[in-house]
Amino acid sequence: MADQAARSKDIIDRQASPLRTRTIRSQKISHLPPTVLPHPQRAATAGAVPASAAAQNSSPKGPPVSIRNTASQPHSQENSDQSSPDGQQRPPSSSGGSRDGGMSRRPLALRSTSAIAGKGGGPPAASIATAANNTTPPDRTASSQTPAPPARSATQRASAGASASKRSATNSIYTPFPPLASPTTGPEVQPAPSSGMYWSRAPVSGQGHPALRAHTTTIIGSNIYVFGGCDSRACFNDLYVLDADAFHWSRPYVSGEIPVPLRAMTCTAVGKKLVIFGGGDGPAYYNDVYVLDTVNFRWTKPKIQGDRVPSKRRAHTSCLYKNGIYVFGGGDGVRALNDIWRLDVSDLSKMSWKLISSPSESTATSSPQSAGKTATAGNNATTTTPGAASAIGVGSGKDLRPKARGYHTANIVDGKLIIFGGSDGGECFNDVWVYDIETHVWKAAPVSGTFRRLSHTATIVGSYLFVIGGHDGNEYSNDVLLLNLVQMTWDKRKVYGLPPSGRGYHGTVLHDSRLLTIGGFDGGEVFGDVWVLEMAVHSYYSQISHFQIEV
Repeated sequence: MADQAARSKDIIDRQASPLRTRTIRSQKISHLPPTVLPHPQRAATAGAVPASAAAQNSSPKGPPVSIRNTASQPHSQENSDQSSPDGQQRPPSSSGGSRDGGMSRRPLALRSTSAIAGKGGGPPAASIATAANNTTPPDRTASSQTPAPPARSATQRASAGASASKRSATNSIYTPFPPLASPTTGPEVQPAPSSGMYWSRAPVSGQGHPALRAHTTTIIGSNIYVFGGCDSRACFNDLYVLDADAFHWSRPYVSGEIPVPLRAMTCTAVGKKLVIFGGGDGPAYYNDVYVLDTVNFRWTKPKIQGDRVPSKRRAHTSCLYKNGIYVFGGGDGVRALNDIWRLDVSDLSKMSWKLISSPSESTATSSPQSAGKTATAGNNATTTTPGAASAIGVGSGKDLRPKARGYHTANIVDGKLIIFGGSDGGECFNDVWVYDIETHVWKAAPVSGTFRRLSHTATIVGSYLFVIGGHDGNEYSNDVLLLNLVQMTWDKRKVYGLPPSGRGYHGTVLHDSRLLTIGGFDGGEVFGDVWVLEMAVHSYYSQISHFQIEV
């Protein structure tokens, strides 16, 4: 009867208290009251004391807790000390008798995962290590009170003092960076060294074009459109497209009113369309206007409004400015020209011409076409002074303007037309002229240095005018000249790599910090190659945001 009563009482006790199950070291422990939940042995983390170290340093050593017998044994005095009177779990004592090295026996949901400090007001790991090294048994009567912070050892106090001294010394020597000097009041320093450029021949692919000279080279986006030109025997009206990124040639199929074979004409990009004006073929000269749509590759010949049109010409220049194409100079086969015409391209279906600057009364009797022939033969040019013999009306009270010419270059910068070089058939010029489109005033730029050029190319790169190749009156050149448009001075930079042979009548465009030169003629051979001039752009774009040309 006694045994049956004991078994009944045991069953009632089990039903009264909830049962918990937990896996420790792959063992299942059943019938554990919620207040007696041992935790598995965990790997050592920063700031935690291993069980072996805590057991060796603690005194006195309590009896080890048997995991399997915990459920059937009553609460020990040590376990009761771990709980406060209000039922909350207390920090572990330094007895070191628990299996997890004295860590808290709170449920996992309430235990801290930090190696620095526990949640719920638990002591930091450093205090656990200090308590483990303490040889004095803890006071059991004070287990229900919050333990006071342990005193730091002499080594810890010395380390903390050294850290504080180091921080104080660091703060005392820190000084902020001095403010930058103003560019206007800063010290005088030497200019940066000249940056080099590099020539290389482009590895082109695709359907290449024949060798060409006096063709047009125009870029829209990353596509370079090459039209017309001639070789040593005939002129062409073919269109080729070079991908400036992949160096791949293609020949699109074109339709519509295709122009006649031309050379020494001009091509101006207006949006996605190309506007062709003038040119010639042998003894023929033209003043027709053609438009190519680069989207569908269809040619059109729009009807020009009004009855005023420029004379037939070639070897002229054209530049786009505010919905107008400004045409300067050239030759008509009889004489060289220095007039300026404006073609209104605000509506490409209704274009009209307007004379901006009439030709001068005194012009050369030979044409730029003969200038090209004499330059090829290597005739010597007459020495001229910029703004003197190459100007019309100097000292006579007439309008000051450049001498009539062709095979020159023209560029638009901030409403100013910049003319450089060229020839009138008898001499090769080295002067630079600036025409203000808004005020209609010509001015000769006082440029130091003399570089005679005709049939060259000139490209705006930042505040510089890059002049490549051309004829200097004696021979064809492959030099790269830089005209500083702010100071109006010539600048010669170091160029590395293998340069192209001297040539003229070629085409040059700017794309992605590169100047691409296509074709040309050296007096005996016509070229069909493509050359790339890599530039150190930081040397030339310093004033690209804003600069003015003053002469």
